[in-house]
Amino acid sequence: MNDVLSALLGSPARVKILRLFLSNLDSCYTSDEVAKRAKVHPQTVRKELDLFTKIGLLKKQNDTRIVTKGRGKNKKEAKKKVSGFIIDSTFADLLALRNFILNINPTDDNGILKKINGTGKIKLVIISGVFIRDTDSRIDILVVGDSLKDSRLKEAIRDLESHMGHELRYAAFSTPDFTYRLSVYDRLIRDVLDYPHQIIVDKMAPAWKDVHMRKIGKVQ
Repeated sequence: MNDVLSALLGSPARVKILRLFLSNLDSCYTSDEVAKRAKVHPQTVRKELDLFTKIGLLKKQNDTRIVTKGRGKNKKEAKKKVSGFIIDSTFADLLALRNFILNINPTDDNGILKKINGTGKIKLVIISGVFIRDTDSRIDILVVGDSLKDSRLKEAIRDLESHMGHELRYAAFSTPDFTYRLSVYDRLIRDVLDYPHQIIVDKMAPAWKDVHMRKIGKVQ
């Protein structure tokens, strides 16, 4: 992961919490939600939230959550009032701080691969969307591999989310599934490959790119 901001701001935890709030200006989070999303120890979260509130970057706000009560047939949803924190839009240096924090990529190719590699036999990884600052992309990361472990992949994505500051849209396919989708010019695959993206791992047979180029030619 990129350590520049951590070095400048004093700690990785502070950077992750800042990115969470600055990437979601209208969202209110409780301290427990911040700890879970940013993967930061609750005690550290409370300390940072106190600091950000004192300097006027955050303000306290009451919010509601939908919670599930009961079990089985007696299960029902109810509203619960919570006390959380939200960005104070009147903070004088909000725009400058947001641009500074969000314009420095919190991760690099090696950081992404380090998280993804343990999820199976990885053959292809393509990043787009938030990783290359393309807000129009349908997904942020596409993973192709064999023996992919869904639980490990989800955990890897959650870990990346804690650094990026918001949820990531991703898709994962086995090699045969990806090859088939490529051959029929699947819309999701097309939307990734036909628009801005970056290939950070490619262990597929070279022919897959030729298939894609032929499909583009047919469509055009």
